[in-house]
This record gives sequence, structure tokens and C-alpha cells, in this order.
Amino acid sequence: MAAFALRALWRPVEALAAARGFLFPFVPVFLGIGIGLWFAPLSEPGWPAYAAALSALALWALVRWRGPEALHPPVAALACLGAGFLAAGLRAALVAAPILGFHYYGAIEGRVIAIDRSQSDALRLTLDRIVLERTDPRRTPERVRITIHGEQSMEPAPGMTVALTGHLDPPLPPAEPGGFDFRRMAYFDRLGAVGYTRTPVVLLEPAHAGDSPVNRLRTAIREGVQARFPGEAGAFTAAVLTGDEAGISAATLEDLRRSGLAHILAISGLNMSLLAGFVFGLVRHGLALVPPLALRLPTKKIAAVAAFLGTGFYLLMSGGNVPALRSFVMIAVMLAAVLADRRALSMRSFALSAIIILLWQPETLLEAGFQMSFAATAALIWGFNALRERVHPKSLSRWVAPFFMLVVASLIGGLSTGPFAAAHFNRIAVYGLLGNLMAVPVMELLVMPAAAVAALLAPLGTARPPLWVMEQGARWILWVAHWVAALPGAVRAVVSPGPWVLPLLALGALWLMLWRGRARLAGLTGMAMAFLLWSAAERPPLFVAADGALVGLMGRDGRALSDARGGGFAARSWLENDGDLADQAAAAARPGFEGPREARRFQLNGLPGVVLKGKGAAEHLPEACASARLVILAAPYEGPAPGACLLIDRTSLARTGALAIREEAGDLRLQPARIGHRLWSGRP
Repeated sequence: MAAFALRALWRPVEALAAARGFLFPFVPVFLGIGIGLWFAPLSEPGWPAYAAALSALALWALVRWRGPEALHPPVAALACLGAGFLAAGLRAALVAAPILGFHYYGAIEGRVIAIDRSQSDALRLTLDRIVLERTDPRRTPERVRITIHGEQSMEPAPGMTVALTGHLDPPLPPAEPGGFDFRRMAYFDRLGAVGYTRTPVVLLEPAHAGDSPVNRLRTAIREGVQARFPGEAGAFTAAVLTGDEAGISAATLEDLRRSGLAHILAISGLNMSLLAGFVFGLVRHGLALVPPLALRLPTKKIAAVAAFLGTGFYLLMSGGNVPALRSFVMIAVMLAAVLADRRALSMRSFALSAIIILLWQPETLLEAGFQMSFAATAALIWGFNALRERVHPKSLSRWVAPFFMLVVASLIGGLSTGPFAAAHFNRIAVYGLLGNLMAVPVMELLVMPAAAVAALLAPLGTARPPLWVMEQGARWILWVAHWVAALPGAVRAVVSPGPWVLPLLALGALWLMLWRGRARLAGLTGMAMAFLLWSAAERPPLFVAADGALVGLMGRDGRALSDARGGGFAARSWLENDGDLADQAAAAARPGFEGPREARRFQLNGLPGVVLKGKGAAEHLPEACASARLVILAAPYEGPAPGACLLIDRTSLARTGALAIREEAGDLRLQPARIGHRLWSGRP
């Protein structure tokens, strides 16, 4: 019996040893699992976890040196887990910067390094070199982001040193247990505080000649393009060239999202690949027109170098944002494969680019951009390889083939990225395929080629014709976005999945694409289980915001909110995660809460509750406790509740963060959002 058990355990090891020729694409998979293991705990990993990760690397070195070859694959997988774990810990230590630990109001001084717009379409400034009055420099954040409200006489530009009077707070914690943690993203961006101002922004010092040259060049290009081509089309053209979306209205951005075309605007995979393909084809075919050069020079490799330089310049123009960097790395790896006489589009090149990015910026594993871009890339490589075995290109006419390839690419891209987009953004663009079929060819044939030509002609001052071509393409794309977004049922809301859905879905899909033989079909089981878990997701019936001023109660018509104003971040997060397209005002008009704004009463499965807020709210606490089982007080309160009620006040919420509350057999079960302590969660 023991011998049979040993043989059964050894068979998977032998299967892995026999598959060593195609196991390299699994390296980033196990790296990602290791990174996920570092981010998963509620508290910081201790030295035993890091010791175990180092031991895995040491074991791999030992087995590579003296161990049997059959053990190489499983030990290498353990080493990848350890490497991912250590890479995440090292990255977190390297980006550590002060996080504001209190509410600040006063003078703020800093240098403008980025300009964008908030979801409310207000201008936002990201500042570094921060100076705060009455604040120790050791506690001063390295970067802050400030939303500008009200009219401004000065137009900020990158490199300027400015001063203003405003409010600053630490980055927002999750609006609900298990929700998106903005603090984590801000930590890795070294963003130590966020806030707003309603006062004028004052210029202290103009940008120096050598200060922020790339950002200043981007701003100059955006302003120049919009001056020549005013309106949304000019703003779209400028955004495609520089990645600066400050000129595009919130309504247009929303229509781009509703039509499934937001990816066109972002300088990421599509834009980078289109530019690289155009430059590669232009240089290679141009050299082919000169027979002496074509016969003597490696035109393919020269074209690859030119494409690399072109995309590198485009990366510089984009400001080096994370999606653009990620796309550039992927394209650089593929072009390097061309220089090495290897297949550019293969799972090995895909895996190599993923390894570089995961070791360089492990936190991107948790971002929607990384997940969607790599899902699309892997699915397109796998899908077209599978298609090549069944449909020979020569079997299609030269007129049908391009349209067929476009439809297939859009279908594969939409199916592969759709679940991740739905999980992160809680919506599905129902007509996204239609929008992409109408807009992507224009982007591919007009906008990006014209952008490359404009970049070549700009130093000569003759870039206006290609920019005009870009503008016409932009007008068409925007028309498609507005038309598709206005179609009935263009957007379908989706409830947020549980924490295991996306990992299970991703691992199942990767197993299906990367393994060989019939065993790969087991990946379909994992994907089916993920969708089954997603369909069974349940939302808590009651949420309490971190300041106690807003409460959300699930009812027959969806979640009702206790107030139509205030707590916008929490309200938006709750409704989006519910898969609800209503805004805060509409949700506040739903049945569920009664009474004046200062004392809103509700029922949670028959248990009475009340929300107290405003001046003197604590004075009504005895009366509220006498008539309600649950009292939520949007003010601090010292001492026990004056009655038999369960009291949740701002003091207790400071410890727990936002709350999800359920009623179980007459008892109230509270689930806090603030559990444990990580580097980005501020003070323990």
C-alpha cells in the first residue's frame, strides 16, 4: 500500500519532468501567486514568512546543483513563490514614504508634477516637495493630490511651485469590508495625503528650464493641439498623443466607458502596439523599395530597432504612466525576440514580459490594467495559435481576411478582458464589440499612423496635415462612443465578486492556455467554479460609512441611502459593488429611511435602527436608545450607551473603519473594514 501511494505521488513529478520544454510560461504564474501570498494577510508578514521564502530559493539552488532532474520543476515552482513573496516585500520597503496621520488645514506648498481631473470633472494637482506649516518634515508626505474647486485666475502647469490653503487627509480606507483599498494604491505611488481647496492657487515660482521637461512638453503639445483643433476632438487627439486627459469632459469619458472604447484613449497596449506595428512596417517596406539596401541589410532587425525607438519616444511623451510602461516592456520583449530571430508573439515572450513587470512592480498584479492587458495578450496569442491550426490564412480572400481577423481579435479581447473589467468596474459594455468594430479600424488605419507622421514632421513645423487626419479619426471615434453609449441597455451593472473569484478564474484560464494535452481541460472546471461563486455572491444588508454620517440599507428596489449628500466615495462604492447604476440622489429617494435628516429611522430585518447626525446629535441619544436596537451616531461619544441599544459612534468607527452589519437570529453581526495592520494602513 505504501509503495502504491509513493508511486501515485511520484507520477505528477514525472509528468512535470516530461513537460519541462514548455513550463517556462508558468514562471510568472507562480511569481504572481507568491506576490498574492504577500498581499493577502491582514497584518504584515513576519520574519518566519520571509525565512520560508528564502529557504525556497536556497532549496532550488541546492536541487539545481545536486538534486535529481525530476525534482527541478516542482522545486522551481516553490522558488518562484518565494521570489514573488520577496519581491513584493522589497518593493514595499523601497517605496515607503510618510503618510499623513491627521486632518490638516492650512497652507500647502509644493511643485506640480501631474494634472488630471477627478470623477466630478474638477481639476486635480499632484504635488511633490511638500511644505506644510506647523508640520515636522519627517511627518510631511512626499506627494499629495489636491482637487481644485472654484474659479482660478492662474492655469497650473507641471514644474511650477505653487501655494494654496486647503484640507488634507490620509488616503481613504475601504468603504466596506473587503472593498477596494485606495490606501494601498496610494502607498505604492508614494501619495501620502489627498484633499481639496476652495481658495486660489498662487504661483510662487515658475517652472525652471530643466525642471519636469517631459511633463512640460506634454502640456505644450496638449495646449498646441487644442488651440489648433478646439473641442472634444482636439482634446481626444491630445490625449492620444500625450496621455493627458485633462481636456476631455467627464461626460465624454463616461461615454467612452459605456461604449467599451475607454481602452483606446489610454496609452497602453493598443496604442503602443499600433504605433510599433506602423513604424516596423514603414521602415521595413521602405527599405524593401531600395534593392541594394534590402539585399545587404537585415531590414527586419533594423525595423525592429526603429519600432523600439518609436515606442520609447511615445512612452516618454505619455509621461511614463504604469500602463504605458507595462505595454512598452511587453513590446520591447517582442522586438527583442525579432532581433534574436525568435517568434515575437509567443507564450515565452509573453511570460518574459510578465516576469519583468512582476519583479519590477509587484503591486501591479492587483491592478485592473495589468490583469486586463495580460489577459488579452495571452488569450490573443493562444486563440490565434489555435485558429491557425484550423483556418489557414490562404483559405480566406484578401478582402475577407482583415475583417475576419478584426472580428476575431475583438471577440477574443472582449471575452478575455470582460470578466476582469466587470469585477473591477462593476459594469459590462453590452455593445462593446460593436463599438470596437466601428472604431478600432479607424484608430489603426488613421489615428496612430497619423500620430507617427506628426511626430516626424513636428520638428519641421509641418505637422498640421497629419494632425488634421488625427482629428477626423477622433471625431469618428467620439461619434461612435456617443452613439453606442446612447443605445438602450448599453451598460449592464454587475455585482462585485468575492475575493476568490478572480484568482480562481485567472488560474483556470492560464492552465487551459499554458498546459498541453487533455489535462488542460481541467482549467474549464476552475473557470466554471469561479463563475458559480460569482453568481452566488451576496451583499451585506447594511453598510455604515467610516464617519457614521451615511448608512446604506438593502431593500426591494436596491440599496437605499440615508442621505442624498455627503459620503460620496462610500455611496458610489456601495452602489457600484451592488451592481446598481443609480446615483446617490436616486438611492436616497428609495424607501427604507424615514424621519428628518438629523434622525433617520430604518428597519433591519425587523430590528429598529436610527442614524443621528448634525449639531447636538448626542443629546438625542437616550431617546434613540430607548426606541431602537441599533443607533449610529455621527459624532464621538464617551462612555457606555444610555440604554440597551448597540451604539456605533465616530470613536468606535475610528477603530473599525466602515462596517457591514447583518442580522442573524435576532443578533447583530458587525464586520469591520479595518482589520489588522499593513504598511499602507497608517497607524496601527
